[in-house]
Amino acid sequence: MASLLTLQVFALEDENQSRLLGYELRLNGKSTQRAFAEAKEEALRTTVRLERNGKLIALGLLVDPSGLVLTKASSCIGAREASLANGERYALRIRKRHEPTDLALYQLIGEGDEFPAVRWSNLSNLENGSWVLSAFHELQEIRVGVASGKTRPIEREGGVMGVILGSSSKSPQGITIREVVPQAAADKAGLLSGDLITKVDGRRVKTSNHVVDLVNDKDPGDVVVLSILRKGDDRDFRITLGHRSVTFDLFNRNMQMSGPVSKRKDNFPLVFQHDLPLEREAMGGPVFDLNGKCLGINIARVDRVTVFSLPSKIVRERLEDFLSELDAR
Repeated sequence: MASLLTLQVFALEDENQSRLLGYELRLNGKSTQRAFAEAKEEALRTTVRLERNGKLIALGLLVDPSGLVLTKASSCIGAREASLANGERYALRIRKRHEPTDLALYQLIGEGDEFPAVRWSNLSNLENGSWVLSAFHELQEIRVGVASGKTRPIEREGGVMGVILGSSSKSPQGITIREVVPQAAADKAGLLSGDLITKVDGRRVKTSNHVVDLVNDKDPGDVVVLSILRKGDDRDFRITLGHRSVTFDLFNRNMQMSGPVSKRKDNFPLVFQHDLPLEREAMGGPVFDLNGKCLGINIARVDRVTVFSLPSKIVRERLEDFLSELDAR
């Protein structure tokens, strides 16, 4: 028996004779979850699942006892029902939406119910390596990570068709499409390699740079009309532009390993960055410090090790504006 015990202890030591954490205690084990007990409880009770047709599409944050919920606007379109960690379910209605921050305000419909509300952190600059945590999307446990990038604005990316163009030198016939990205906007619209672009929204183009400039002036989701010369025939194609980062992910090996990412990952006034292993459907949910105070809202899953979050200062300012607009009605 003594020999067996010695063997078990040795298995938990490395070559320097330091103790290792047992497998049952690692990652998201019960002991690890208990170590963040206060913050875990706060995260689970103030995070909301937003669903459409019974399927999770985003998380949200309870910001008022009346049942007001902040979430990621571009992810929660069509949300009809919400559920809490205690299993209670509520109908939803949209109250406000704000495109620049990609935030939306919803209302849980529960007559006479009083809901828990988040406690805010006043921290304005999160240091790299600081512990952060969020509720996992099933609202039964948390995920823990660290801040991993400085607080900064994220600039706008123009919409893209998903094509690689030929030479930028002037062409009398049109600009050659050398390659069409599979499953991108141009591919779905029916463009082919070898097509010649002659006009963009009725404006004649003679260089690839002119095409790029005209398209970049538009946002993802906007429609652009291309006049195409194909084997001597003139045709018009309507293309709904996509996001640059999503369209060209196919060329990025890291992104291929990342799984689904947020469609909107750009044009935010200010974000901090962390490495929490969250799914795309967990965006819109809150991120907390070790005291259970809300640092902000997870706004974009960028890749497998990067999540952007709107800081609490930005979120609270937008919430105050939402509430002022509602009071003025």
